[in-house]
Amino acid sequence: MGGPESRGVLRKMSDLLELMVKRMDTLARLENSSELHRAAGGGHFALDRLPAGAGLMERIQAIAQNVSDIAVKVDQLLRHSLLLHSKVSEGRRDQCEAPSDPKFPDCSGKVEWMRARWTSDPCYAFFGVDGTECSFLIYLSEVEWFCPPLPWRNQTATHMAPKPLPKVQAVFRSNLSHLLELMGSGKESLIFMKKRTKRLTAQWALAAQRLAQKLGGTQRDQKQILVHIGFLTEESGDVFSPRVLKGGPLGEMVQWADILAALYVLGHGLRVTVSLKELQSNLGVPPGRGNCPLTVPLPFDLIYTDYHGLQQMKQHMGLSFKKYRCRIRVIDTFGTEPAYNHEEYATLHGYRTNWGYWSLNPKQFMTMFPHTPDNSFMGFVSEELNETEKQLIKDGKASNMAVVYGKEASIWKLQGKEKFLGILNKYMEIHGTVYYESQRPPEVPAFVKNHGLLPQPEFQQLLRKAKLFIGFGFPYEGPAPLEAIANGCVFLQSRFSPPHSSLNHEFFRGKPTSREVFSQHPYAENFIGKPHVWTVDYNNSEEFEAAIKAIMRTQVDPYLPYEYTCEGMLERIQAYIQHQDFCAASGPAPPGARAPQSPLVLAPNATHLEWAPDSGVAPRAWPPVHSLRAWLAAPGRACTDTCLDHGLICEPSFFPFLNSKDAFQKLQVPCDSTESEMNHLYPAFAQPGQECFLQKEPLLFSCAGSSTKYHRLCPCRDFRKGQVALCQDCL
Repeated sequence: MGGPESRGVLRKMSDLLELMVKRMDTLARLENSSELHRAAGGGHFALDRLPAGAGLMERIQAIAQNVSDIAVKVDQLLRHSLLLHSKVSEGRRDQCEAPSDPKFPDCSGKVEWMRARWTSDPCYAFFGVDGTECSFLIYLSEVEWFCPPLPWRNQTATHMAPKPLPKVQAVFRSNLSHLLELMGSGKESLIFMKKRTKRLTAQWALAAQRLAQKLGGTQRDQKQILVHIGFLTEESGDVFSPRVLKGGPLGEMVQWADILAALYVLGHGLRVTVSLKELQSNLGVPPGRGNCPLTVPLPFDLIYTDYHGLQQMKQHMGLSFKKYRCRIRVIDTFGTEPAYNHEEYATLHGYRTNWGYWSLNPKQFMTMFPHTPDNSFMGFVSEELNETEKQLIKDGKASNMAVVYGKEASIWKLQGKEKFLGILNKYMEIHGTVYYESQRPPEVPAFVKNHGLLPQPEFQQLLRKAKLFIGFGFPYEGPAPLEAIANGCVFLQSRFSPPHSSLNHEFFRGKPTSREVFSQHPYAENFIGKPHVWTVDYNNSEEFEAAIKAIMRTQVDPYLPYEYTCEGMLERIQAYIQHQDFCAASGPAPPGARAPQSPLVLAPNATHLEWAPDSGVAPRAWPPVHSLRAWLAAPGRACTDTCLDHGLICEPSFFPFLNSKDAFQKLQVPCDSTESEMNHLYPAFAQPGQECFLQKEPLLFSCAGSSTKYHRLCPCRDFRKGQVALCQDCL
């Protein structure tokens, strides 16, 4: 480890492995193209032949990466050793004074801080700080970046970066056995996730085949991706794993299992961590308390995590967190609205919660359902049935059988349930799947046939026989109603009046959203609807009974929205990875700055703005700007609702094209005055006073939010049928 010979050998090994990777990549591309060529004549895509070569290449890449990492660590150890044990010559001591360089205004203050606090974290000593002025300046100029480089230091040695691996094209995978190894073991949650992934392997393989044909020869760079599931770490409490076998919530684990499968099937390199120690090791966190930057440049193009993992990264990455946070994607079930995300604005205007204030691009938050267009819709999958299976289900349905949505006894404590369950019991045989250990839960009425907690395949079989799947109002927005509808059930749920939100309901209190929920499952109500989904007032016995009678007369086929199929999820994530780049985003516009002039024109019917069809100006944007439609909302209406009113989706990335007085004038809105301020409702027009307001802070562009004072200017776009996250031309 001590001499340059070791480094030389490691470098040669790394170079040799890189050469092997390049050749394997060439072979994989040749094989891939020949398979596609044969598929054109044979009518199928022989994906099952690819994983062997792809798997070998993956292992060679992993070895090359490990050798490269070892080489870097050897270099670091040698540099640290030199820093710790070398004496700074007397002739250089006068050069170890904090310079007064206007380009580095914080340098002297940081040196002062180091003098007083350098022993507060062992990581400083790890990087060679020993209490001398020179060690402070070396650290602050070479490890951090608050001071200018010292002229007498060897800059080429100190800034030597690890040699990046050659670019490799992503190849679709259909064999998931290596993914199951990557997922690890030892937790009930991981066992559940692996069983799910194994059960869906054939569906993922078929979806990969379909998407490969749809994308044709599109080149896709393989990304190196870290998936850190923070809520499963011991440090976050891991409250989920012990409840897996006791009827606890599985929605998050369903989603994470599907995210891992989608990323792997798309052909990307994966590391999976469910402990803080694994996270620190993969990131290159130096020993200590988390105040220093990472020891190596981040080896991952993307990091998928949750709020727990985000907090852990911030605690342990030091300054590197700010540098690399644009690569993070946060899996966030209920969504984070811009007003809660912007730290300063949230603090000043009462939007600060335990979960928000990260000042990320709101599109970095990825939700379970497409309820918050300010965020990206990640989703999950339900099992897709072929035509034969659908017919078997229709033939085997019991017309008078209902299954209750709720595996935990606490859900059955709902006040007034006896009344509507009594009505349902007149018409249907009611089944439950409530967990119990020794005796029947007292909360479950005697006329309910309780099967206890069922494994997923057995639960699916129960749904395939049932006519009705009925919710009690909780849990909100889980995967089970989609599974029931996919298995030919009608889903019946209660309408909330008033709607539930963080203002009136304990469950939503503290969540970084002001969204109002009008039913247990808004997606099922708004995006699926009748005849598959019925939303009624459970407190109105007549309305409830009429719905039961109507449902019994209604015949429905199994139905699954495309965006919740394996192919739909692969298509969506592939588009995000290909097009979303939050590291290249421009900084905040200066106060009062005009948006770049955009060729918006008033539509022929004079109701909204469109991108001029004959315009030669088309800035590089995703979604493409020609899908933009801009509407002026009525007072008190959010942009989310305004766009939906016109059969469109609000698209926050289009706000900068509307953030100008010019946009208001083209809509024939009289602006007697124009101001630029930080407000999540801007750009907007205030009727009294004819005032136009522009957005000063790009992170506050928000589809969510409304006020009776303002007509909001709203950017909308079209969307693909069954894939609301993507516009017509987004692929």
